[in-house]
Amino acid sequence: MKKHLCALFDLDGVIVDTAKYHFLAWKSIASKIGYDLTNKDNEQLKGIGRADSLRQICKWAGVTLDPAKFNQFLIEKNEVYLSFIQNLGPSEMLPGIYDGLLLLTKKGVKIGLGSASKNANYILEKLELSPFFQVIIDGNQVEKGKPNPEVFLKGAAALNVAPNACVVFEDSAAGILAAKAAEMTAVALGQPNAFTGFDYCYPDFLPLSKKGIQQLF
Repeated sequence: MKKHLCALFDLDGVIVDTAKYHFLAWKSIASKIGYDLTNKDNEQLKGIGRADSLRQICKWAGVTLDPAKFNQFLIEKNEVYLSFIQNLGPSEMLPGIYDGLLLLTKKGVKIGLGSASKNANYILEKLELSPFFQVIIDGNQVEKGKPNPEVFLKGAAALNVAPNACVVFEDSAAGILAAKAAEMTAVALGQPNAFTGFDYCYPDFLPLSKKGIQQLF
């Protein structure tokens, strides 16, 4: 197995399960435009930026919003979401993540974050994980959301590592497509039938923290 120099992490669903809070926030917004957002709908929003998510919800609802209302809902969604995560703490990071980051650091692997979230810095601080990340590329720094590879390519460039020397850890179909479009090794976290094109798939990060990381890096 090829040894890699850099690990790029998605945030929501990989490091911490904030997807449930995104769902509740989007469900609140969707109800205001007359749409009942389902868990199945929410799966399609994973890994996608805020504006693109709202566009998709409007499409499902058959609603067109004027620009002012659209932007108002984006702000409101974030405010609702932030209210849910204000008490987030280290106990809510997902299994295997802390040990995995510790092992990567000890091995001298460069670590970066590539997330659609515009709250990535805030969340990492709440989880007390910020010191592990040399680079954080989030929704504030990219123009094109996943499955476009921009977020991961910017992460690799910032770490001065070639894309093909990077491993991406993702829980969304869009994120895996983005990793492969960047010509990076894509590790999917979840059930294999939820993704297309991954290189490796694990149910969660725990097996990686015990053995998988040693094989990849």
